[in-house]
Amino acid sequence: CLDSLLRNGYPQVEIIVVDNAPASDAAETLVRGRYPGRVRYLREPVAGLARAHNCGLDAAHGELCAFTDDDTLADPAWLTSLAAAFAADRRIGCVTGLILPAELETAAQAALENHGGFGKGFAARTWSLADRRHEPLFPFAAGRFGSGANMAFRTAELRAIGGFDPATGTGTPAHGGDDLLAFFRMLVAGHTLAYAPDALIWHRHRRTMDALPAQAFGYGAGFGAYLAAALTHEPAMLPALLRRLPQGLGLAAGRVRSRPAAGGRPSLRLARLEIQGLVYGPVGYLRSVWKQRGVRAESCP
Repeated sequence: CLDSLLRNGYPQVEIIVVDNAPASDAAETLVRGRYPGRVRYLREPVAGLARAHNCGLDAAHGELCAFTDDDTLADPAWLTSLAAAFAADRRIGCVTGLILPAELETAAQAALENHGGFGKGFAARTWSLADRRHEPLFPFAAGRFGSGANMAFRTAELRAIGGFDPATGTGTPAHGGDDLLAFFRMLVAGHTLAYAPDALIWHRHRRTMDALPAQAFGYGAGFGAYLAAALTHEPAMLPALLRRLPQGLGLAAGRVRSRPAAGGRPSLRLARLEIQGLVYGPVGYLRSVWKQRGVRAESCP
């Protein structure tokens, strides 16, 4: 991942690795030994992807900040494409990009891709609250906007909304939702969100079937947690959600019923686990909020 980022042609880039609740010093040894002076290493001792994102956000010096994960490869034009999307319109506060599988070599990787994968298509799009031409669950169906493995923000605007909610994200009882909540809150704050398919990230899907059930449950739980967090942060949006919910749930159920034809039994099982996670999500978020009360706010050096 770091090698691919260092091959990006963008002229001014600062690469920060945030090591989240590591069990060993392996990542620190790698970064300091192989990339001295080229990659900054930070350690966030408290588990939670949102905390790791906030740690990097606090340390970043750039006008734009882009995020990806350690199981990805960045296309050489990734950063240039993100920056071009921001330059096209000052109203854009967040840009997401296309995520494609880095390999499809195992049954588990194919099953995840059949289940939906991470790709959001090859057409560039923008969203804002001022635009009325949207899906039934807009702006709550934040998963349509992109994923956290390929997202970028204007640094000042992301800091202005408080960064990422530490009660969300992988590594917490919420299981996820930190990226979706950030997309939603940027829209509510009045910014435009853009999807740039030429900003390309390649993702390494899990290779074994035993990893997929927890991943599918986590996707659903993260979305449920995101909805709970969205209404916690933006309670004035509750009437809008209630108006959109019946039609949105109907469409979601239709997509679930259509998946087995393409993915077979594994896809049906994953869909059921995702629904179970969705039901659990709000409870997971409340558990995570309670757990965060015992953690000091500033833990990342």
